[in-house]
Amino acid sequence: MSFTVAIVGRPNVGKSTLFNRLVGKKLALVDDTPGVTRDRRPGEARLVDLRFRVVDTAGLEEAAPETLQGRMRAQTEAAIDEADLSLFVVDAKTGLTPVDQALAEMLRRHGRPVVLVANKSEARGSDAGFYDAFTLGLGEPTPISAEHGQGMLDLRDAIVAAIGEERAFPRKDDEAVTNVDVPHVAGEDADEEEPAYDETKPLRVAIVGRPNAGKSTLINRFLGEDRLLTGPEAGITRDSISVEWQWRGRTIKMFDTAGMRRKSRVQEKLEKLSVADGLRAIRFAETVVIVFDATIPFEKQDLQIVDLVLREGRAAVLAFNKWDLIEDPQAVLAELREKTERLVPQARGIRAVPISGQTGRGLDKLMQSIIDTDRVWNRRISTARLNRWLESQQVQHPPPAVSGRRLKLKYMTQVKARPPGFMISCTRPEALPDSYVRFLTNGLRTDFDLPGVPIRIHFKASENPFEPKKRKR
Repeated sequence: MSFTVAIVGRPNVGKSTLFNRLVGKKLALVDDTPGVTRDRRPGEARLVDLRFRVVDTAGLEEAAPETLQGRMRAQTEAAIDEADLSLFVVDAKTGLTPVDQALAEMLRRHGRPVVLVANKSEARGSDAGFYDAFTLGLGEPTPISAEHGQGMLDLRDAIVAAIGEERAFPRKDDEAVTNVDVPHVAGEDADEEEPAYDETKPLRVAIVGRPNAGKSTLINRFLGEDRLLTGPEAGITRDSISVEWQWRGRTIKMFDTAGMRRKSRVQEKLEKLSVADGLRAIRFAETVVIVFDATIPFEKQDLQIVDLVLREGRAAVLAFNKWDLIEDPQAVLAELREKTERLVPQARGIRAVPISGQTGRGLDKLMQSIIDTDRVWNRRISTARLNRWLESQQVQHPPPAVSGRRLKLKYMTQVKARPPGFMISCTRPEALPDSYVRFLTNGLRTDFDLPGVPIRIHFKASENPFEPKKRKR
C-alpha cells in the first residue's frame, strides 16, 4: 500500500462505520454504545481508484494514563504517529464538543496532514454542526455519511489533495520477466509421493481462551511492543485484531480474540458480537492456540473451547500461561500432563506448553509447537501406505460381525488434509460400530505420527457392479 491513514475522533462519531465502508467489509464491531473500539484495527482500503492502508482507532478521551481510557488514548496516539494522514471525524448531527477542540489541538501538535470529516451529514439539522467544524482550524470539512456511503467521492478528492498526487498514485516499475521452472514429474505414480511441508508459507494463528487469560499480553511479548491493549480488567479485547511479524524468517499472522465466557453468561449484544468475531477468526486461522490460566486450568469453559476448535477442524496447541505464578512447577506440570491426556481424548497427543506472557518464558517452544502441529495438520499419506496399514489392522483386529455377517474394509485413501481426512470403502458402513472407528483413528494417530490434530474418517459403501442389471430385470 502506498500510504497509511488513521481514523480518529471522539467516541461514537462513526469511525468504525467509516472503516467498514472503506474496507468494503464489516470487520469492525459497530454499536450505538460509545467506546466499542479499543484496539487499533488495520485494513486494506479501497476508495474509487485509491488503495491505501487504513487503521481504525479508539475514541479519544481525556483520562489519566493508568486508566483504561488512558491506555486506549496511548494506542490511538501511536496510530497517529505511524500514519501518513489522519481522518479527523466529527459528528455534524450533534455538533462540536470541547473534546473535539482538544483533539484538533493534539493533531496540530503531531504535525501530520489531517482531513476533517463531518460524518452524519445526511441527518436533518446537520448544517449547523458542519459549519461549526470550520472553527477547528483544520481546513474545510468534508461532509459524508459513512452509514449510507454518501460523500465518498469528495472524501477521495480531499485525501488526494492532502497526501499529494505522487504519494496517492505511485508509479509502478516494469516488472522483469523471470524464467519459471516447470517441475518435472517422473513416473506414473508421481501422485503417490507425499508432498513436502512448505516452511516458507505464511501461517495464520488465532489466540483464544477465557477472559483475562493473558492473550493480548502474549501477543505483545511476541511482537516486542505494546501493540494490543492490556490491563488487569477482564474483557478488554472486543475486536479480533490481526498482527503480522516474522519468526525465524517465516511470516506469522496472529489474531487476538475476545475472551469467551460461558454461553449462559453472554447476555449483552456487544459481547455476542465479540464472540462471533472470535469464532470467525478461528475458522480463518490454520492453527489455534488455546490459552489456559495455569493457576486455574481446565475449567469447564476451557474444555468447551478446546472441543469447539477441534470440531472446526483446526490444529490446536495448549498454552498454560502465567507460569511465573506457579510455586511448584514440576508437580503442577506433571498434573497438567495427566489431565490433558484424560480430559482431551479427542486429540490424543496434543501439544501443551507452559509459558509466561509477562516474562517471555517458553515462547520459542510455543512457536515451535505451533509449527510442528501445522506440519502434522498439512500431512498427506500415500494410498499405498494406507492400504498396507489397513490390511495389517484387519489382521490384528478384524472388524466385528454384525447380525452374523462379517464387515469388510476393502480400500482406503486420503481425500484431504487440513485436517487429515480419509475415506474407507467397505460393506455396510452404517453397521460399523463407533468402537472400531475409534480403534482405526487411534491407530492412524499412532502409526503415522498424527498427534494433536482432528482426524476425519468417512465410510462409503462399495458399488455393486451387478446392481444396474438387477434394476433392468
